[in-house]
Amino acid sequence: QVQLVESGGGVVQPGGSLTLSCIATGFSFEHYAMGWFRQAPGKQRQAVACINWRDDATYYSGDVKDRFTVTRDNAKNTLSLQMVSLTPEDSAMYYCAAVAYANRYSCGENNLATWGQGTLVTVSS
Repeated sequence: QVQLVESGGGVVQPGGSLTLSCIATGFSFEHYAMGWFRQAPGKQRQAVACINWRDDATYYSGDVKDRFTVTRDNAKNTLSLQMVSLTPEDSAMYYCAAVAYANRYSCGENNLATWGQGTLVTVSS
């Protein structure tokens, strides 16, 4: 049974930092590309950062590039997202998922049909 448990969200002031974590179980984490997605109220869920499983190649959406860093620890089945220089536009529910692929240009869709409960990030003064 695939399970994804996100944590690390919270309330932070503009310019602040947060690190999100996702623990994955029920599938061969080390053989899947993984991604972080976010969904703000009234908006579609979008991929913001993804990482390949073969060579750790990473993808970032344009609005988070150079501010967010995605990493993975295959020994701990953990995906992380370090976020710095946060702005109110980064406020959203953040989810992790296994994705079909990840490279520097794009990130695939969720390919295990499973989402975690998400972790809420609120950037506000």
